[in-house]
Formats: sequence, C-alpha cells, structure tokens
Amino acid sequence: MEKINLLYEKVRNNVSKAVVGKDNVIRFLFAALLCGGHALICDVPGTGKTLITKSLASSLGLSFRRIQFTPDLLPSDITGIKYFNMKTSEFEFIAGPVFANVVLADEINRATPKTQAGLLECMAEYQVTTEGETHPLDLPFMVIATQNPVESAGVYELPEAQLDRFLVNLRMNLPTHTESVGILKRYDKKSEAPRLEAVTNAEEIKEAQAELDSVYAAEDIYSYIVNICESTHGADGVELGVSPRGALALLSVSKCLAAMNRRDYVLPDDVKEAAVVTLAHRLLLTASAALKKNAAEEIIKDIIDKMPVPTENLQNYRLK
Repeated sequence: MEKINLLYEKVRNNVSKAVVGKDNVIRFLFAALLCGGHALICDVPGTGKTLITKSLASSLGLSFRRIQFTPDLLPSDITGIKYFNMKTSEFEFIAGPVFANVVLADEINRATPKTQAGLLECMAEYQVTTEGETHPLDLPFMVIATQNPVESAGVYELPEAQLDRFLVNLRMNLPTHTESVGILKRYDKKSEAPRLEAVTNAEEIKEAQAELDSVYAAEDIYSYIVNICESTHGADGVELGVSPRGALALLSVSKCLAAMNRRDYVLPDDVKEAAVVTLAHRLLLTASAALKKNAAEEIIKDIIDKMPVPTENLQNYRLK
C-alpha cells in the first residue's frame, strides 16, 4: 500500500500550498477519487469549497470543468446536445461540460430536480445517453458538488436518490484564528498567490485505484459494517436508514483509509473514521429530528459509540 500512501502525501502536500488547514477534507476527497465515487461539500459561502476542488484537480493533472447551477440550467447544458450540421448533413454530438475528469457542480441545489437528475447517469454509470446514443465519460471521473446550507429561497432540496450517489458528504467548517491569519498572509499579495502544478497523472491514479482491490477486509469487518448500517433502521429520529449501497460505500472508503495508512487490511478504526461522512447524508430523518442541527451526524456517532467492536485481536483482521 506504499504506492497509495505516497500518492496521497504528494497530493495533500501540493493542495495544502493553496488551501490552509483542511487536511481532513483533502483526505476524504482523495479517498472518494480512488474509490471511484463523488463528493458533496456542504458549507457556507467563502469557506474554500471551490478553491479546494480546483486545487485538487490541478494537483492531479486531470481535466477540470466547473458548472454553475442556476434555476434556468437545463440537463442538456450539462450533458451536451445533438445538432444538425448543415455542411455535412449529419447529426453531431457536442459534449457538455460533464465530459471532464473532475467536474465541479457549484451550488447544485440551485438547479431544478430535473436538471439535478441529469447528473445521475453520469455519476452512476460514467456515461451520457442522448437520443439513444451512449457516450462514455473519461476515467477517472469525479463529481464534486457544493451546497450552501443556510439559504432557503430559490433552492431545491437534493432528492434522496441524488444524495445516495455521493460517496461522502463533507463540511469545510470555518477556519480557526491561526488558519485565518495564515490565509491572509498567503493571499495578501495576489501576485504571490500559489499556482499549483500537477504532481501525478491519470495513469498513476488508475493504478492506485486498481491496488485498492488488494486491501483485505475480514469477516468481522463485514459484520461490523452491516451492524452499523442495520442500527440506523428504527433509530430514534430516522424514518429511512442506510441502504446496501451505503454499506458498500462505508467498506470502500474504509479500505482506502487503510491503504492511505500503509495497511493492506481494514481495522475497525478505519470504519469508525469513515462512518459519519459516508452514512449521515443517507439517512431520511423525521420532521422533528430534521430540525436539530447536525442531527444525522449525531445519530451515526451515537451508533458508533454504542456498537461493540468485534475483537481487539489484530491478527483477526489480517489475511490468513
């Protein structure tokens, strides 16, 4: 797992040249990329959601496109259109901005549900179907969507099916005093602002993605993950718990965290670290529970605290 760890350290160090103090967000964005998943970053404006996405894409050496979601945005504005070329007398496909390795869906909740649904096939199948023709997307492919949680006017709630397609849901959080001072120092002079160069490429990322399959998860880890997910069903304040897709997401991210820690086997600590960001956004809460701040996150944390760890014998988690 040395290759994955070294790749992560290269990317983290490079992104940190532009982004101050968000190592945990970088960690899970990198994990989502290697797992072939997508990330939702939900926080107030000005916390660096766009900056961290652009910095990650620059560090990876991948193509990057930004889509500004607005109420009048159409699905074809994302996926592309087919038009009749008068010169050739043939229909031709013009690819939309989703045809990039890293796609920033900025303020995704400003678009109508129909437009949001235009991303579903892209995120799930890595392809676009237009007028009966299927066009594969370039791999690796990752959607990073941002959402402002404080606005209620002119926005649309993401449907559960859309939320379930995001592997992780992250929060930037406001910087500490020390981090804020560091931001001012780093960006005081625009001419000296960091300009990032790529530290890896698509082929190296694909090799790291393939290496994840060799990370071992013991039977106890499978049971531990399933017990956590099953505990969300019937929990106080939960109307609909985590689906099997959520359990697979938790396993996938846990394996990536293990590899990033130079291990070829998963520990319960990896599962605990990944649980909140992979499961909380998949819970459908009751109306009363949804009124509480960070209710879904607190429910997952409570389940983790009460869930007995299967064993403390390290040998039980390694491949026999």
